[in-house]
Amino acid sequence: MTRWQTTTFARLNQPVAKLLGEKTAKSFAPLKVRTVGDLLRHVPRRYLLGTENSDLRNLPVGEEVAIIAEVAKVSDTLGHPPRQRIEATLTDGTGRVTATFFGKAHHCAYWQKNLRAASKGIFVGKVTTFNGALQLTHPTFVMFDSSGKVVGKAEQAAQIADQVTRSGLVGLYPATAKLPTWTISATIDLALDAVGELAEPLPEWVLDEVDLPTFNDAYLGVHRAATKDEAAKALERLQFDEALGLQLTMARRRADATHLRAPELTASTAHGRAQASLLAAFDRRLPFTLTEGQARVSEEIFADLARPHPMQRLLQGEVGSGKTLVALRAMLRAVDNGRQAALLAPTEVLAAQHHATITSLLGELGQGRVLGAPDEATEVVLMTGSQSAAERKHALFAAASGQAGIVIGTHALLADTVQFADLGLVVVDEQHRFGVEQRAALNQKAQQGLDPVTPHVLVMTATPIPRSVAMTVFGDLETSLLTEIPAGRSDVQTTVVDAAANPSWVERAWQRVSEEVAAGRQAFIVCSAISPTQVEDWPVALRPEDEVPPPQQPVSVEELFAELNDGALAGVRVGKLHGRMPPAEKAEVMAAFAAGEIDVLVSTTVVEVGVDVPNASVMVIMDADRFGVSQLHQLRGRVGRGSHAGLCLLLTHAGPGTPARARLEVVARNRDGFMLAEADLAARREGNVLGATQSGSRSTLRLIRVLEHADLIVTCRDIAERLVAEDPDGRDPHLADIVTQVELDAAGEWLERA
Repeated sequence: MTRWQTTTFARLNQPVAKLLGEKTAKSFAPLKVRTVGDLLRHVPRRYLLGTENSDLRNLPVGEEVAIIAEVAKVSDTLGHPPRQRIEATLTDGTGRVTATFFGKAHHCAYWQKNLRAASKGIFVGKVTTFNGALQLTHPTFVMFDSSGKVVGKAEQAAQIADQVTRSGLVGLYPATAKLPTWTISATIDLALDAVGELAEPLPEWVLDEVDLPTFNDAYLGVHRAATKDEAAKALERLQFDEALGLQLTMARRRADATHLRAPELTASTAHGRAQASLLAAFDRRLPFTLTEGQARVSEEIFADLARPHPMQRLLQGEVGSGKTLVALRAMLRAVDNGRQAALLAPTEVLAAQHHATITSLLGELGQGRVLGAPDEATEVVLMTGSQSAAERKHALFAAASGQAGIVIGTHALLADTVQFADLGLVVVDEQHRFGVEQRAALNQKAQQGLDPVTPHVLVMTATPIPRSVAMTVFGDLETSLLTEIPAGRSDVQTTVVDAAANPSWVERAWQRVSEEVAAGRQAFIVCSAISPTQVEDWPVALRPEDEVPPPQQPVSVEELFAELNDGALAGVRVGKLHGRMPPAEKAEVMAAFAAGEIDVLVSTTVVEVGVDVPNASVMVIMDADRFGVSQLHQLRGRVGRGSHAGLCLLLTHAGPGTPARARLEVVARNRDGFMLAEADLAARREGNVLGATQSGSRSTLRLIRVLEHADLIVTCRDIAERLVAEDPDGRDPHLADIVTQVELDAAGEWLERA
């Protein structure tokens, strides 16, 4: 917690329970609203015109509106069970609009009872047209009695009436079944009055440069705007603040890292004593030459490791580019200097794969100080949550005593019981599956060794990342790129299979799998679901002629495994793998597949990254249109890793000309992961191509999307660097509170996930 805590910071970080009471505060919990600041940053998803601005003759089609109107007439129940409808003609004396409601018989009876001819009410909904006439579909409504008082649920009706009869815009907020938008709006009005005037946290030169409203005006404008332009400008300021807060935090971390002491991992000494080099011995036993990219990136990393402050580097690598080899060489440099290296992987499957790969690459150099092992050898241990007590006891001792130079594990490495003797380097694989605080937890373990230091950090990702994403997700890291594919890797032919138009092609796909198995090779089949799902409550079309068939249900691991065993792949050794299986069983299946004891593995995306089975030559992806472009590229990278040419079949029910089909065809035409990442960016526009919680801040950014707001992120990074340069010691109380706010949010979200 910062020592500054300005009045603004204190007001915004009051628990909502203090302002609203415990009961109301609990109702806001599903919306991730914990503090008054969270509440004020819960902004409308869209706005509607208040009733003072609504004229039935000139209602804007496509806009949300609120109108005060009289019910001219109400139809009998129309249509046939189970989907029937009621139509009410509304008038304000000059124009008319039809309000249409769909539901079952008892719903229709309710609407007929409440929408009586000559009664008056407020109707809120989106304006559409049908047969050339204006229409409101399923509007929210509040009716008045003859004396002008609202009827129905008094509290909610009063809230609706109070808000939609005001001048200006009415915000419609993301809501829940128990917490409607009207209640949220009324609560935010209360909060705005309670916090009062909020001080401006940014220097004047920043406001001049960005041309946005003040901090206080932004909150008022986004919740009490008179026009849409005013609301949009206010939202821009809040988005700017969110992006700047994250970039300022990253800039401060980069600056702070230069003041921390890290072990100087140089080329030839361990605690000042010359010794045989494990790295040199490893390089001599490699049966191939490093690619130009591997050699270049290794030198970048070694230069960082030799410095007295901690390396913080991101290694982005194309699928199959040899990131693990580069990381292993860095870990061996740490061991040569008498330090330990830890590799943190997101899943047990990936951790076990790393352990198998690294021990295989090291050979006798990874057997530890056993009889007959080379003098420079070290031990490599694996630590996961599903290990037996004896295995875990050995791994814990090897890490704590320093006997193991390399410790590989999952989140199990973060447990309090895990200690290191001299941790000098942390390698994090697929960082976007961890929070920043989990990386920090390993840093703290280094403080407990014989020579307390801050370890160097190398983060790896196989997902090519657009620059705007990298700056947000990995903004405190320097970046290295590996784009070359090592010699000897085979090409992978990628084909889109139209399963709807050409069912015979699906049969041919299974024949191709059988042919590869007969030739002594193996195959992956990936599904998007574990077990069959029941699809309920598909959206109901407004009119019979608009009806469309429900989406194709995804093929699941469980049903496809059974179907193939009894049919197209009968006689072939088929295994299955998914996240609901016990960890020990998952490890057993992967080991059997890697050993060639399973011919075909039907799996979910647990095999997406890091799994290395060189004998696998076929990847079949069911319902491929359900996966993102980068994810498809990752899955394709599991085959063609040996001497055999690879084949990737993308099975889909998406028809030609659809956006989903276009994505698949882009993947089929291209092998360049960085180009595909840009295609992903263009196709998806918002959201996060890497998934949630990468940055360590709230699991989803509230107001910005790293892809959609790329230019804003670039601007904020530049401004953040200048702010830190002006205030290198962090003495500005307002800026200090901005950083503290981001760190508090990050810690809160991480604790929830843990």
